[in-house]
Amino acid sequence: MHISDIRSTRATSLRREGSLTTIVTGGAGFLGSSLCRALVDGGHRVICIDSLITGRLSNIADLLASKNFRFIEHDVIDVLDPGVIDEPVQRIYNLACPASPNKYQANPVHTLKTSVIGSINMLEMAREKGARILQASTSEVYGDPKVSPQTESYFGNVNTIGPRSCYDEGKRAAESLFHDYNVQYGVETKIARIFNTYGPGMDRDDGRVVSNFIVQALEGRDLTVYGNGTQTRSFCYVGDMIVGLVRLMESAPGLTQPVNLGNPDEFTVLELAQQVLGKVRTTSKIVFTDLPIDDPCQRKPDISTANRILKWSPKTSLDEGLDLSVAFFSGEVAGLPVANTAVV
Repeated sequence: MHISDIRSTRATSLRREGSLTTIVTGGAGFLGSSLCRALVDGGHRVICIDSLITGRLSNIADLLASKNFRFIEHDVIDVLDPGVIDEPVQRIYNLACPASPNKYQANPVHTLKTSVIGSINMLEMAREKGARILQASTSEVYGDPKVSPQTESYFGNVNTIGPRSCYDEGKRAAESLFHDYNVQYGVETKIARIFNTYGPGMDRDDGRVVSNFIVQALEGRDLTVYGNGTQTRSFCYVGDMIVGLVRLMESAPGLTQPVNLGNPDEFTVLELAQQVLGKVRTTSKIVFTDLPIDDPCQRKPDISTANRILKWSPKTSLDEGLDLSVAFFSGEVAGLPVANTAVV
């Protein structure tokens, strides 16, 4: 499918839901800013809440002048004064939480608080406003899985005291909270289990494998592959993920169980490194280093639920998505002002 066709299809999908007032926590982050932009483009009024601990104002610079966009600098761990948002709200996307290992491991206690206390605060806001709320959960709830592909019914294999546990267990606890608020208080909740997402708008120092490899190649540094590179990932382009999130949010109220959102095409990390080297003119080579503790050996989503109920599947190939990502990071590395060009 041509890029222009992808853009047209996604724009139609977002617009058909009509105008709503929507809160996006973590809205200045990589995924959050792309979601904010897509919702504003679709005619929604968006209130972006972000602490800017890992989010960046540059991600939303183009939105700040829009009459349909409002930015509030705030940490979701703290209760927001009710007077700050004194208008009706119909939707809340809870994306607040660092998503890359080097960011969430830098302050593990704050990461866990963001997932747990932050979720409680946003669920209480949803309860007060009568809003529907979506939790951006993660494939990390499956830990280092012993089954593949991972279905939503798989309980996972997570180390509760490892270096990744602040993120993994925080997201698992958040899912429990969303379920319980739905059952106990009748809050309309949605849970998206997001698999590896990449694309324009990522921080060059994000620390995830796609941005790492592209930036290393552009800077002429060797590409660092952990272990022997045979561990697998499934990479979903950000534009596809945004459409999946919106479709899940707007699905029937009865769909409250977690839903996998990701690209089921599976690649080894070594294959990814080789693809990046084929797209960047560089003297870089591939080097190998020790595998981090609890690094998952295999990650592949079963998206049959999303296929069946949401009529969703990713449309952008890794080859196409990497081209768009390389173009974005080329400007970043060159120090040029680069717009978030993610196709949504």
